Amino acid sequence: MSRREEYEQTTEKLIEPVVSGFGFELVDVEYVKEGGTWYLRAYIDKPGGITVDDCEAVSRKFSDILDEKDYIEDTYVFEVSSPGLGRPLKKEKDFARSIGMEVEIRTYRAVNRQKEFVGLLKAYDDSTVTITYEDETEQTFERSDIALIRLALDF
Repeated sequence: MSRREEYEQTTEKLIEPVVSGFGFELVDVEYVKEGGTWYLRAYIDKPGGITVDDCEAVSRKFSDILDEKDYIEDTYVFEVSSPGLGRPLKKEKDFARSIGMEVEIRTYRAVNRQKEFVGLLKAYDDSTVTITYEDETEQTFERSDIALIRLALDF
């Protein structure tokens, strides 16, 4: 396990009780380097959406735990955020809640000269994702071939 994965998993275990204590859902945790700065981000959600005040409340409470545990060696910025409208589907619960909804899939390599697909999420398992198109045809993708899968945004 990489150091990044270790930090993300440890953070997830420590922040989950804080987030659920507020009645929110922990969507994801990421530890990434952007522009030379490390960021530890926690994405939270609730029915009706997350507010800035919600993010601030979780951030204040969890910052004390981060200071106490001090398990991250690097200098980093801690952020709490809403996952946003176009959030990727990563976990089992993300896929389960998105069944029947329109999703966008981007593949690493072209499939039939195409790398982007939009359809209704019909099924998923540990290794595949199946979508249905408007003409009711289905297409199944290997998860290892998917670069990104998220809810489709209609504007």
